[in-house]
Amino acid sequence: MTARRLVAALLMALLGSAIFTFWISKKFAKPVAAAPKQQYVASTQNLNAGETLQKANLQLVDWPGSKPLDGAFQKPDDLVGRVVLYPLGAGEPIQERHLAAPGSGLGLSSHIPDGMRAISLKSDQVVGVAGFLLPGTHVDVLVTYRNPNSPDPVTATVLQDAQVIAAGQNMAPDPQGKITPVDVLTLLVTPEDAERVTLASAQGSVHFVLRNSSDHAHTDDQAAEVSGLSGATPAKPVAPMSGTPQKMKVVAPPPIQTYTVVTTAGDKQKTEIFQ
Repeated sequence: MTARRLVAALLMALLGSAIFTFWISKKFAKPVAAAPKQQYVASTQNLNAGETLQKANLQLVDWPGSKPLDGAFQKPDDLVGRVVLYPLGAGEPIQERHLAAPGSGLGLSSHIPDGMRAISLKSDQVVGVAGFLLPGTHVDVLVTYRNPNSPDPVTATVLQDAQVIAAGQNMAPDPQGKITPVDVLTLLVTPEDAERVTLASAQGSVHFVLRNSSDHAHTDDQAAEVSGLSGATPAKPVAPMSGTPQKMKVVAPPPIQTYTVVTTAGDKQKTEIFQ
């Protein structure tokens, strides 16, 4: 009996201790605040570049307050009438960088930032990297022309790291990934580059060279000439001598050795000279 009473007393003590510990922890524990959330304006459906935002295709979505989005909007009314520059997915928060400037209008003009220009250039479809020149890619522009100082054609790079904003009449890649070869590209350039590429394209044929969109380095390559295709260095013209011309030293040729033969026949003599 004594052992049972001791075990029962021990169990009661342990139970009382557990209840007291739980009560103390609940009384002095600090309430954990719920993580704050904020709402941003997002699209209700997939949107293509060039579409105008309407109130019907805008919604508010929850976003973690600890990860704010720069350039996002919290009021749908602020976006009504704005033009989308890039394709957007359903439920994707809309940021300022996704939209054309207010009042810029529809079409291609909405894709042109302040201070920039859009210029369209025509090239061969095969030279245009077989249809892989899509809106958003970056290219170099090469022109092949004839140098007035040389009868051979020359190919030179006249524009580097230009962004393609339209391929043909498409301002966004095909949503299904379909590749369509085009022969006209519209590039985003500065006013000075627009003058240079227009002048160069009037001299000969234009070619586009696709480059990595993250590669923005500019090179100083020289124009390629036909004489350099074999890898040999063309002979340099001899520069004229400067200063007072010097008198050339004339070296006399060696004397020619001769032989004289006298022939006597009776009272007649005949003399012959041999070399």
